[in-house]
Amino acid sequence: MTNNDVLKKLRVALKLRDDDIVKILELVDFRISKSELGAFFRKEDHPKYMECGDQILRNFLNGLVIHLRGPLPKKISSTTNDEKKSVKKKNDGKKTASKKSETHKTASKKKASNS
Repeated sequence: MTNNDVLKKLRVALKLRDDDIVKILELVDFRISKSELGAFFRKEDHPKYMECGDQILRNFLNGLVIHLRGPLPKKISSTTNDEKKSVKKKNDGKKTASKKSETHKTASKKKASNS
């Protein structure tokens, strides 16, 4: 079975028109005209017949996935803004605690030197 046959069978099974296939290919940034596309659906003995390459079929299949499933959701970074804020608050708390202990140490030293 050739790539042209696969493309033809998917076109019929999914009830796609040339416009639909062009739009599906545009989803993966692959531009093709309707006349170029029509050449893939001609009979092999036709003078304007063109063989469908692997790249075109691959791009069509990738575009079809996007068309049927929708685009991929954007990746969320490993730490969200809320997590960053909570980490920052925890770090600020640690700094405050260490400042308090430093203040306590200095106060203790002053008391010791005054005695």
